[in-house]
Amino acid sequence: MISWKNLDTLAAFDELAKKEKVCLKCALGGEAGAERVKKYQVPMAAGMVYNYAAKAVNEDVLDGLQKLADEAQLVEKFAALYNGEVINTGEKRLVLHHLTRGQLGDAVNKDGVNKRDFYVAQQTKIADFANAVHAGKITNGAGEKFTTVVQIGIGGSDLGPRAMYLALENWAKQTGNFNMEAKFISNVDPDDAAAVLAGIDVAHSLFVLVSKSGTTLETLTNESFVKDALKNAGLDASKHMVAVTSETSPLASSSDYLAAFFMDDYIGGRFSSTSAVGGAVLSLAYTPEVFASFLDGAAKEDQLGKNANILENPALLDALIGVYERNVLGFPATAVLPYSQALSRFPAHLQQADMESNGKSVNRFGEPVNYPTGPVLFGEPGTNGQHSFYQLLHQGTDIVPLQFIGFKESQLGVDVNIQGSTSQKKLCANVAAQIMAFACGKDNEDNNKKFNGNRPSSIIIGKQLTPETLGALLSHYENKIMFQGFLWNVNSFDQEGVQLGKVLAKKVLAHDTDGALKVYSDLFEI
Repeated sequence: MISWKNLDTLAAFDELAKKEKVCLKCALGGEAGAERVKKYQVPMAAGMVYNYAAKAVNEDVLDGLQKLADEAQLVEKFAALYNGEVINTGEKRLVLHHLTRGQLGDAVNKDGVNKRDFYVAQQTKIADFANAVHAGKITNGAGEKFTTVVQIGIGGSDLGPRAMYLALENWAKQTGNFNMEAKFISNVDPDDAAAVLAGIDVAHSLFVLVSKSGTTLETLTNESFVKDALKNAGLDASKHMVAVTSETSPLASSSDYLAAFFMDDYIGGRFSSTSAVGGAVLSLAYTPEVFASFLDGAAKEDQLGKNANILENPALLDALIGVYERNVLGFPATAVLPYSQALSRFPAHLQQADMESNGKSVNRFGEPVNYPTGPVLFGEPGTNGQHSFYQLLHQGTDIVPLQFIGFKESQLGVDVNIQGSTSQKKLCANVAAQIMAFACGKDNEDNNKKFNGNRPSSIIIGKQLTPETLGALLSHYENKIMFQGFLWNVNSFDQEGVQLGKVLAKKVLAHDTDGALKVYSDLFEI
């Protein structure tokens, strides 16, 4: 029987908080440091490894984390989720994004259908459509092939798919899997849509409108922007647009679209990259086979999430260490630092996935919690970040735990040898150096040049960023977020915090305002 309890009521958490804290510079900087780096790592899917040697943990703390995972029934709660229990208590919904990439447990039947079969059917429908577009069987009004796909969406309909597209763009070009350039329109700021439309050939562009409800204000506004552009070019918009929506939305059977692909209420926007939301644009830009490989990597990583032993479950271990850092060590933020330019938008996607999921101050029963929950999350690719905000990370007053991501090989394989090493070697040398610099620091009589160290980090290392490794990476972080939400006893799958601003914006547009809101809105009057 699963029991949902607040973190601070768990005996294992109380025990964990009393354990002696680890001196990271002592553990990693001494003679045993080399063996620690080799030992403190967990295999991931797609040949990757999660290494936590530079985290402030030891065997005693790890034992406490295992007890915490067991008492909080984290693996059992994951099983309840993928077996179709109503985990999203705020909206009284199932949480089924794992089913878009594989069957983890029992068959889930809802709304009179097998949900795994439903998601596979949509993937097949998208694959058939993409193949027809690539083969020139589906064309524009002049019978010419589409060369560009433009996704219109916001939030999870933009951040995840955009990050995944950018992550694979170089790889696809190098391996012959690149079919169409992809662009994205998200912001209701007219400059966003105008800039994209000015940079493409609209006559040879296919637009993917993504809105689960079919009523998202920003998305429908940008759709009108696009339709006007097509009309002004003398084009029939209905021959240039497809919809990704729910079966019950007004978009589902509209004649305004070449085709409609479906999602449902059981997949939140920030977890929708492996659904039709990501599937349509990635299958069109690359190939359905590339998207299938991406799903396969995620499915394999999901399987690891079922392991009760935290040393065989990288996402669970990552989640536990994160909660230990947040709730025992008191660190307020986390930085995600991919040493891969292809992952330039991955931290932005994780900002939404993490902060929208676990940025909650009440538990799943609506009761206030008395402990910190989700941290502030930010990040940029290395080495750019080193010349930006690493100063604060190294010598600032707050300790910010770090999560590095790195690959042994570049995607394009093009490199230059200078001063005795290649660019890729320099990139990898920088991430290795940063881990040790953060952990061990450096003493100096001049305090301005002193590095205190004891700044924890982990790193995920893979051979190369491919569709399969990207899928595994995405699954790792999605499952980490889920496990942390379980520990904090919050509902990670609703987002009431984004609603109030929308309501007030509608009042402003309807001129139904008074007081300070009216004065603020009047500031924008010309």
